[in-house]
Amino acid sequence: MPWTPDDAERHTHKATTVALKELWAKIANERLERTGDEARAIREANAVVAARHAEGRWS
Repeated sequence: MPWTPDDAERHTHKATTVALKELWAKIANERLERTGDEARAIREANAVVAARHAEGRWS
């Protein structure tokens, strides 16, 4: 089942905006489809969101 933006809060505290939550879900779902590995998909989505959060790029 694909992840939704609401799922982001359970996996990372850095998804603080709607845009970051949507980005997290997009990345996680794309990685899951590509790799079939849920843990990897979550880690990669978390890494992207963390980088955007650190840069202040929230959209």
